[in-house]
Amino acid sequence: MKRQTMFGVPLDAMTMDETVQRCLDAVRDEEQLEIGMVNAAKLVNMRRDPRLAHAVAGCDLVLADGQAVVWAGRLLRTPLPERVAGIDLFMRLLAAAEKADLSVYFLGAKQEVLQLMLEQVGARFPALRVAGSRNGYFADTEQEAVADAIADSRAQLLFLGMTSPKKENFTAGYGKRTDAHVVHGVGGSFDILAGITKRAPERWQRMGLEWLYRTLQEPRRLGKRYFTTNALFLVMTARELIHRTPATGFANRRY
Repeated sequence: MKRQTMFGVPLDAMTMDETVQRCLDAVRDEEQLEIGMVNAAKLVNMRRDPRLAHAVAGCDLVLADGQAVVWAGRLLRTPLPERVAGIDLFMRLLAAAEKADLSVYFLGAKQEVLQLMLEQVGARFPALRVAGSRNGYFADTEQEAVADAIADSRAQLLFLGMTSPKKENFTAGYGKRTDAHVVHGVGGSFDILAGITKRAPERWQRMGLEWLYRTLQEPRRLGKRYFTTNALFLVMTARELIHRTPATGFANRRY
């Protein structure tokens, strides 16, 4: 497994198929594998939030969830083979868990959203073994008890449908305590599966415009946030490119 470094963050250069296999290997070998996902916005926020940066860097796998990160990798000569979108990895792992009879736990979202999501998952994966579930609305003081409840369920895969940085901080602080072999933060994927929000069409995804599709759904809440973080990510990439590009000119010529 090859690791690249971008913006001071370690990123694993893996395909989706390789990632799924790595997760299944962790379950088979009874290892614990914590997965971190990064997109442009999160990389910007990691510069502002040292705790978030530490939590992501401490994951066993750190993957490019955003297409902009893959493009930046090519530009900065730290290539990543492809985007490994969190929701796509989530669905692949659910299918693999159903096939291999592995148990899963869902943590996150509002109770009504979680219930809708569980109904959709049951319809898509009828043989999937669900060890347990809990909504994501709990105080920091309850995190230990939540982790212990997951451990008691003996779930092999844990999916966190919570926003950043809550899911990253929970993983860093209590991921090991859950005893789950794979801990994957899937963000808003529960809302998408529940039908509360719509995912961008594949065409928009290929163009790296999922952020714009989400903004059009919730312009007041997301507009300023996405435009600001995208602009800052472009600045970060430009600075990184300048830093990595060797100086040229007569001083560097050899005669």
